Amino acid sequence: MSLAWREIAALIHGYAECIDDGDFEGVAELLADAELRTEGIPGAVRGREAILDLYRRTTRIHPETGTPRTAHLVTNLVIDVDEEARSARARSRFAVLQATPELPLQVVAAGRYRDRFHRGPAGWCFRERVIRLDLLGNLTSHLLLDADSLPGAGGGSRR
Repeated sequence: MSLAWREIAALIHGYAECIDDGDFEGVAELLADAELRTEGIPGAVRGREAILDLYRRTTRIHPETGTPRTAHLVTNLVIDVDEEARSARARSRFAVLQATPELPLQVVAAGRYRDRFHRGPAGWCFRERVIRLDLLGNLTSHLLLDADSLPGAGGGSRR
């Protein structure tokens, strides 16, 4: 694995770590130069403050832990680096596990990330993250919005 591959993988896994830690400032910093979209939802979010606001408005933090009480697992990571163009693309799959005092451990969502990266003077950074929700479970303890409005809702799977 090249150094670029490892650095980009660290960004992808860093996103999951920040979310699970309830570190929305960290998420916003990682995505500060990126456009964030979810397939099936119109529009995109861009910029550090807008991304920070999005996660604060949509992700439930449980006061007893200060976190969403989730574990985001990122798998099937494929990264294609174009060193000459100082760019890269990645695709991966994710599963979100959650457990609360009221909710036994379970997978509450699964889907795919499609990412683009650029290498600038400070190193590699996200340029775009597209989230595709393929399977949705019980999101009532994870999100602060109506999960029935999300792509993939209604029947628990997206096809």
